[in-house]
Amino acid sequence: MSEILFHYHKIEPATWVYLSSFLMIGLFFKFNRFWSVRNLDLVLLILLAPGLLMVNEGLQVTGALPAAEATAEPAEIAVDQADASPTAATFGLTPEHLKYIGYLWLFAVSGVWLVRLLLDPTMVRRPLLEPNATNGCLIFLGVALFAFLMANVVTSDLSPDDLRGARGAQSLLQGVDTANDKDKPEDYRHFGPGYYLLHILPSVPTSPFIRPNIVEPEKAFEVVAKLMAIVSHLLVVAALVTIGYWHFENVRMGLGAAMLYLMLPYTAQMTGHVDHVLPSALLLWAVVLYRRPALAGVFLGLAISVFYYPLFLLPLWISFYWQRGLARFLIGIGIAIVAMIVSLAFVSTDFHSFWLKFQQMFALWIPKTAGLSGIWGLGWDPIYRLPVIAGCIALAGSLAIWPAHKNLGTLLSCSAAMMVAVQFWHGYREGGGMYMAWYLPLLLMTVFRPNLEDRVALTVLGEGWFTKRRARLAQLDRAA
Repeated sequence: MSEILFHYHKIEPATWVYLSSFLMIGLFFKFNRFWSVRNLDLVLLILLAPGLLMVNEGLQVTGALPAAEATAEPAEIAVDQADASPTAATFGLTPEHLKYIGYLWLFAVSGVWLVRLLLDPTMVRRPLLEPNATNGCLIFLGVALFAFLMANVVTSDLSPDDLRGARGAQSLLQGVDTANDKDKPEDYRHFGPGYYLLHILPSVPTSPFIRPNIVEPEKAFEVVAKLMAIVSHLLVVAALVTIGYWHFENVRMGLGAAMLYLMLPYTAQMTGHVDHVLPSALLLWAVVLYRRPALAGVFLGLAISVFYYPLFLLPLWISFYWQRGLARFLIGIGIAIVAMIVSLAFVSTDFHSFWLKFQQMFALWIPKTAGLSGIWGLGWDPIYRLPVIAGCIALAGSLAIWPAHKNLGTLLSCSAAMMVAVQFWHGYREGGGMYMAWYLPLLLMTVFRPNLEDRVALTVLGEGWFTKRRARLAQLDRAA
């Protein structure tokens, strides 16, 4: 970034937490309604940051040492770890303890958010609480924040692991199975359930305390890797503004949600993690197109195929479309899932390789109890994931019947609640609690939404082509 702005330096994550917290309070806190749900929501959003900081700082020390340090002497590594983790050194904690406390913090705040989101459908009175800024101010600040965040992605150095996504895209075009997972049948489970190519998408390190092993990649790989991250965030921001304008009939609410999303410490620290933000973009565009059941089904089907966990949203969405639009919605989901399954053939060398990727897409294996990440790898007995998974399945099933009256507001809040719930048993990569992008945009739309009691499928959806055709034929028969 210093190449673009004279003497510019990336802001330290802790510094950004302080700055963004004060900015969020200034722009969105309702000083004339101190005891309001909006103010509580802001406090809960700010409280996510300490846990995120602790986990990220611990991860940089224990799980992301550059390759050049792998052969260093233990004493040298200990010095580097002390320098890289001032928080742990200050409080006399090891990096593992720092991560453990961070995950506990995230689980506690996420638990409060889960209750808040499940109670949201019962909050009928929703006074208009617009941001404390004009549309012009929100647009200017949003564009500036987006430019700075994406400039961090553009100017960041990449490590070999960060380039796996671009090389995976090239393998898709060439029909080459670069993962070679048929020779290592257990390796594919390391990344958890989801679409094979999602797990090789790039993660561009944008935080100043991350020191990647810098390489000189082919220019095409570098451009593709960074473009994926930028486009994913652009889709999220565009969806938030579109929902506010189109469905809330208040563009300021959409601009406020987009502005708050760009301002969050999580967005600043995880800007380059496409596996975090791409699923969120797909879910948001399913909401944008909810009046077009087939298109909404396509986006939800893509989300299910890409990262599996939206599968738990199906009972909720099917219940929403039950009275009208269900067939179109299911057809859209089917088309998307079948297309994604067929695409696996282009990156598989034989049937065994294809079958492993198919298993990974839909988690067709017994839940893992070993080799997990996150809090499940830091001392919690993984066997207790099983009742948590069972509880998550029970919650998903209950959303099919509760609340009985489902509207757009229900879709937003309960979809966000379901994506929060899966965090408690997610045990891959960084671990549960860290994939906040899966629910934060939906959560922000819940925070900003007006009363949407009238946005039910029976009133906002038109009749399908088959229904119209049957009605037209019935009319012709009566006329004859």
